[in-house]
Amino acid sequence: MLGTLDWGPANERHDLLAAPVAGAIGTLTEAEVAEIDPELADTAAFCERYDVPLDASANCVVVAAKRGGEVSYAACMILATGRADVNGIVRKHLGTRKVSFAPMADATSLTSMEYGGITPVGLPEDWPILVDEAVAAVPHAVIGSGLRRSKLLLPGKALATLSGAQVLALAQ
Repeated sequence: MLGTLDWGPANERHDLLAAPVAGAIGTLTEAEVAEIDPELADTAAFCERYDVPLDASANCVVVAAKRGGEVSYAACMILATGRADVNGIVRKHLGTRKVSFAPMADATSLTSMEYGGITPVGLPEDWPILVDEAVAAVPHAVIGSGLRRSKLLLPGKALATLSGAQVLALAQ
């Protein structure tokens, strides 16, 4: 497996998954999960402590898109080594006037996941999931589990199969 973690089948460890993730994980039979120190959930600290390369770690960024007074949400999956072009590519793709990072309180309440553990698995059905092509291409991606105390591991191409997922060149 990847890094120094003790990975096991995610379908057998719902205790390490946020409720919406546990409800959606059945479609991803190749997903593995590992428990981590919640104080090390942030990418840089996680990768250093558990020997996971930054280019195998993908972050899920929740954005709020505004158009005509209405707000909609989307998720962007980007490798830890990149930055999503939120004001260019993401805004244009979503067809909105303004896109910004969603406030933490909104992101956590709308996803029912913990900040620092938000993942595209189990997001609301009407949210677009924009997966950077580099994420979809990695053999294995480490992503959030919905909780700060664990991480998921799955093939990058599996993220492209999620409901609402679209693979784009998101990185700046």
